[in-house]
Amino acid sequence: MNVKGAAASVAIFVVSMLVALAAGEAILRAKNASMKNYDIEMWRYAKELKHRSDLPVLGHEHVPSSRALLQSVDIRINERGLRGGPVGPRKPGVRRILVLGSSVTLGWGVPEDETMTARLARMFAADGQDVEVLNAGIGNYNAVRYVERFKRRLSDLDPSDIVVHYFLRDAEVLDAGRDNWLLRNSELAATAWIASSRYLGSGSQKTLEEHYRDVYRDDAQGYRQMRAALHELAGIARARGIRVYLAMTPDVHDLVDYRFGYIHDAMAKVAKEEGFRYVDLLPPMRNLTPRELWSMPGDPHPNGLGHKLMAEALYPALKEK
Repeated sequence: MNVKGAAASVAIFVVSMLVALAAGEAILRAKNASMKNYDIEMWRYAKELKHRSDLPVLGHEHVPSSRALLQSVDIRINERGLRGGPVGPRKPGVRRILVLGSSVTLGWGVPEDETMTARLARMFAADGQDVEVLNAGIGNYNAVRYVERFKRRLSDLDPSDIVVHYFLRDAEVLDAGRDNWLLRNSELAATAWIASSRYLGSGSQKTLEEHYRDVYRDDAQGYRQMRAALHELAGIARARGIRVYLAMTPDVHDLVDYRFGYIHDAMAKVAKEEGFRYVDLLPPMRNLTPRELWSMPGDPHPNGLGHKLMAEALYPALKEK
């Protein structure tokens, strides 16, 4: 084969590959247009509503004043990176409750007016109390990240109360991640990466119970960092006269045969040591099945019912002051 023939063959191969990849991308996007693929919807969340933070400890933050339809739910982010509408300076005499947390707090898969924070605001209003409840949840955050975000980004909101909407994963060590143009912009690349990561990790994958046992060892790095972050938050709160509540959110994979009560006990002890009011959100959800509580099949985030139950459990503690 002469040089021209070889070059033509290479060109045909390259063009064929590009056409095949473009077709694969188009087919995947058409298939996932239903917004029923949890992994892809989370990928879209990162792509459309998040950006890399200039603070390495945070990894990422919400894009201010952004909005996206994700998993068939409208998520709007205000100018402060909070879910919901605009937030101005705190008015004299108005109580302002800032809820820190991750995607459960954000209300992934839940319409804004059905989230725990929106429900709490309505409960206070129904009781004739002028109370703001602000939703500072961001997906893929842990205690270190949301405490640091409060210190660096949100302390000027001047909350009278802070709710640490604590989830079992909040003591995990999180990777800051890396920017990758292809993974950020291609559903095909993202799908291949997710599939390969699961396949490569399947041989050594721990059970959920084994994973949490490791996370909550006294000498585990993430556990120590979580304790340090909450201790720092307690000091800030005492200095500024802020009431802090720790709302312990259960893992919702199996609430019938629940195996993580020891973590709830550990966090109740942490709350007591730091002077936080502890509220356990497990009792109202116990014995509910995934079909009743999950946002959708394959997505273990509490749905609107879960947020309703969490709000009803938390409200009496907040109301007491």
